[in-house]
Amino acid sequence: MDNAEAPVMTAQRTGGQILVECLLNQGVTTAFGVPGESYLAVLDALYDVRNRLRMIVTRHEGGAAFMAEAHGKLTGQPGICLVTRGPGACNAAIGVHTAMQNSTPMILFVGQIGRGMRQREAFQEIDYKSFFADTAKWVTEIDSASRIPEIVARAFSLARSGRPGPVVVALPEDMLRETSNAPACGLVRSAEAAPAPESLAAATALLRTADRPLMLVGGGGWSTLGRRNLARFLAQNMLPAAVVFRSQDLIDSASASYAGDAGVGMSAALKQTIREADLILAINIRFGESTTDGWRLLEVPRMAARLIHSHASDLELGKIYQPDVALHAGPNQMMTALADAPAFGDWSDWRQRARQGFLSMQKAAQVGGAVDMVEISRWLDRHLAPDAIVTNGAGNFAIWPSKFIRYGQGRRLLAPQSGAMGAGLPAAIAARAHDPARQVVCFAGDGDFQMTLAEMGTAMQEGLQPIVLLLNNGMYGTIRAHQERNYPDRISATEIVNPDYQALGRAYGVFTARITRTDDFAAAFEAAVDNPRGALIELMIDAEDITPFGSLRSLKGQANSNLKSG
Repeated sequence: MDNAEAPVMTAQRTGGQILVECLLNQGVTTAFGVPGESYLAVLDALYDVRNRLRMIVTRHEGGAAFMAEAHGKLTGQPGICLVTRGPGACNAAIGVHTAMQNSTPMILFVGQIGRGMRQREAFQEIDYKSFFADTAKWVTEIDSASRIPEIVARAFSLARSGRPGPVVVALPEDMLRETSNAPACGLVRSAEAAPAPESLAAATALLRTADRPLMLVGGGGWSTLGRRNLARFLAQNMLPAAVVFRSQDLIDSASASYAGDAGVGMSAALKQTIREADLILAINIRFGESTTDGWRLLEVPRMAARLIHSHASDLELGKIYQPDVALHAGPNQMMTALADAPAFGDWSDWRQRARQGFLSMQKAAQVGGAVDMVEISRWLDRHLAPDAIVTNGAGNFAIWPSKFIRYGQGRRLLAPQSGAMGAGLPAAIAARAHDPARQVVCFAGDGDFQMTLAEMGTAMQEGLQPIVLLLNNGMYGTIRAHQERNYPDRISATEIVNPDYQALGRAYGVFTARITRTDDFAAAFEAAVDNPRGALIELMIDAEDITPFGSLRSLKGQANSNLKSG
């Protein structure tokens, strides 16, 4: 064998060093996590590259996993989370579940017990293949340092391919200390499925026959070009479109095609549009509970409308609704094919009807009260930076940023389709880490905020403080609304006694303000924008006013009336 054919030999390195080299070769510059003794060799390797790969140390593994998920959704590249075994992995599970439901690429690296201790219920031992079986695309454990490059390359490929999602990789601590001369994996490139020509022809032929087609779009894996082609396709075909739950940043809500969001709090007008549609063009969506109003809006398994369903994963095609035409294609390849084709029709009158329903909802919406979130949201829509990133966790407060702030041009929305409380603040910190110069605003409810408020310490330590709008109504509002509707006058376990958020904000070194009148919000927000240390703006909300179902007073009244009439 001559020198040209000789294998490339590398120096002996620990498994931890090989892992970090692999991450660097994938372009990873940021990781999130809580340190643990089970992956000390990785922490040691990170020391040598601390100017190239930033480890953001969080206060809780749940916060770290939320940050990694948000990073993955924002960038399209797998967010990296590092946690220790047992409790660390359990805490991080919420972020894995969120990544799965959001279709977000993410890799969770978990420290693990030594290989010789397996199946003895060793300290903090968990079988991760069983634990994460239903919440991750792939779960594996690396048994040899020499296999780290192979497994890491596969993890990156799987996290991005098909329907993007989370991968979990367990790292036995003795394996990480083991040495090997295995070369680190090179850059992994992922392919996106394109629509088959015969399937595309069948879909376009069917689309041309429709009188009232409606496009539903969502899911993960969208690129900037994919979004642009989506807008181009809608414009040239004058087609109405709606986004699914928490996918508002796929379509500019100012577009003449935008008919609203088919998610929690879906308007009656959009429900009617979906019922009247004679063809549903579903691009990259899963037909979840929110989009289908609990699978009641469209009959299962064959809806009345004809269905063209395109998805990056073949497993989603026919999973719930049987399509007339199925296309196994990623969203960007699908939209390139559709946008490059000649216009399929002119549905301008139907589009205008669908659009009018959205505009009527926007115009009619009102809350009232001393702090009016509709007016504040409308003001934010006019004054947020054109490329602002808005985040939220879960709760009825999320109705305002989802309904009344415009996305789809440069603005992004990072929010959990899993309905995970506490996701908003970590997501905002991750967004700041990705682009410190970009305006980042987090909407949070008081119950939602307290689930991950310790990450204010992470933001302070790393200099990544966002602007937090904290809606304080002293309750778990969504559950309270359900109680008022279903169990009137029997309120249980939904009240919250809150701390002094102004003092809390000062303790973390951010600008603080408490808003008790709508008119005071603009000045406080402008002061927050001018403050480089971030902000905590507390909005004192009348507990009776904030709910996506109507006021608590009206819900209680309706429930009592129903009881009397029943």
